[in-house]
Amino acid sequence: MKDLRRAVAKGSLTSDGCCIAEGFHLLDEALRSTADVRAVVVNESAFEKLPDLPESIRMIGIPDPLFAGIASTETTQGVITLLHLPKWEEMDLVKSHSLTIVLDGLQDPGNVGTILRAAEAFGASGAVFGTGTARPENPKTLRASAGSLFRVPFIQAANWKPQTVRLFAAVPYTKGVTLAGDVDWTRSCGIIIGSEGRGISETYRDAEPVAIPTRAVESLNAAVAASILLYEAHRQRTARR
Repeated sequence: MKDLRRAVAKGSLTSDGCCIAEGFHLLDEALRSTADVRAVVVNESAFEKLPDLPESIRMIGIPDPLFAGIASTETTQGVITLLHLPKWEEMDLVKSHSLTIVLDGLQDPGNVGTILRAAEAFGASGAVFGTGTARPENPKTLRASAGSLFRVPFIQAANWKPQTVRLFAAVPYTKGVTLAGDVDWTRSCGIIIGSEGRGISETYRDAEPVAIPTRAVESLNAAVAASILLYEAHRQRTARR
């Protein structure tokens, strides 16, 4: 329990390398995916709500007060899943007409998880976690992804620039910048989303800037901007079929 509490507090892995996924939805999503589910920790109040678990998965029941001291959410559902995320390679991301989202120093795990959810919704081929980005195994990242991290291929890479992929960097809207609707998103391309505070890092300064036209505000939340760009790419690709 000490190991579990430490991992939840730090947003890190347990000592044996397990991610922490809180809630029944993530448990259900993990069981339906290729994630390696090792154990399920449940409080006494939620025990009867557990789905049938394979015999290979260890079930650990603990008193409600002890569970409340571990969970990271104020209104806990009473269940924590310990698992290993699926392993992916770069070849899983870069395919014919691939669409990759590149997270460049995006520190907020809520934004990162939301972007992964949008990536799955709009048919992205995968995601790249760049330097300084919230880690995929962070419990808040997992929760915000609503299970998409169990299915969307992702890798962690400091300088991802494959020759077969054209990279576009999301930037604030200013006069003269190429607009999202004017880009041909049907070819293999990558969308770079930088930190809301610092923008795109030096690593991707040579990427083509692209903007979403806005009124009254200078820029959008990172997850909102990523979702709009992913939708535009999906719209164009669907129209070409």
